[in-house]
Amino acid sequence: MVFPPLREELRGLEPYGAPQLDVPVQLNVNENPYGPSPACVADIAEAVSRAAATLNRYPDREFVELRAGLAAYLTRDTVAAGFGIEPAQVWAANGSNEVMLQLLQAFGGPGRTAVSFAPTYSMYPEYARDTSTRWVQGHRAEDFSIDLDAARELVRAERPSVVLLPSPNNPTGTALPPAAITLLCEAVGDHGVVVVDEAYGEFRRSGTPSALELLPVHRNLVVTRTMSKAFAGAGLRLGYLAADPAICDAIRVVRLPYHLSAVTQATALAALRHTDELLGQVDALRAERDRTVVWLREQGLEVADTDANFALFGRFADRRAVWQGLLDRGVLIREVGPDGWLRVSIGTPEEMTAFREALVEVRRES
Repeated sequence: MVFPPLREELRGLEPYGAPQLDVPVQLNVNENPYGPSPACVADIAEAVSRAAATLNRYPDREFVELRAGLAAYLTRDTVAAGFGIEPAQVWAANGSNEVMLQLLQAFGGPGRTAVSFAPTYSMYPEYARDTSTRWVQGHRAEDFSIDLDAARELVRAERPSVVLLPSPNNPTGTALPPAAITLLCEAVGDHGVVVVDEAYGEFRRSGTPSALELLPVHRNLVVTRTMSKAFAGAGLRLGYLAADPAICDAIRVVRLPYHLSAVTQATALAALRHTDELLGQVDALRAERDRTVVWLREQGLEVADTDANFALFGRFADRRAVWQGLLDRGVLIREVGPDGWLRVSIGTPEEMTAFREALVEVRRES
């Protein structure tokens, strides 16, 4: 008998995790480098203090006020299309990771299949594994776009109950055109759901629409978001989705009781009261991203077109040596994605200057 009696398919596996190293410039996990203002911090502290006085009671299991606040925020992206998001269309959990896991619990499982297209977020196959969902991985084109004819044929052949489509994609930053989402929603039909993961949606370039605009057209569409990135709330752990109310009701079957604490709900509501302020740095980060892409290309490197707050660049014969060389100079980025590529999160101008200077040194010495 092998102890502990772990599920056979989990034996020998390592847990997910990016390096957490104490270095001066941390550009590896796509965090927002700008923290909340003192006014926002004070509002959060007051809200948490009020919640603390009621911690002897369970929180609102349906987090009604928070769902209303999130719906109002998402409506900012749909009002031009002539409709709003209703609270009954919104669901939230402890980070978009838990949202995704709940979706796989509800719509995946034994005898069911999940599909995505590599390179893509490395946690997707782990969500499938953890819910005993069969995992099928299609592939992206050389420019990291999705070959729609091949994708449609894959979906028709595999009949997945869940299709996972990050837009912008992680780690490439590639956004999906609405036509691609529509094609896949139609190909999947009523036997599955299409999940468009917009964790980095607020950073998309001008003219790039949100998949939220397609919700009235496709009842099998789910659009997920997070407060970790644009809202500078990585430590908050609040992810959410918008979908047909029937999908939200289905997730309620698998969620754990009282899964969102009173403190989490209070903190998220306080952050939403400071939406404009917290999103105030998004334009600056977009501009810094675009400058970084231009600079990297001027160095003779390939860079994927990106609508996110990061850039995937390469190609390196030995990317590990480049990653280590940057780390030796106090700059931590991410060794992720296809072989030969590296990903850098967009930080403050000072952090990006340090990154550029370190990269020049590393390449000069290689």
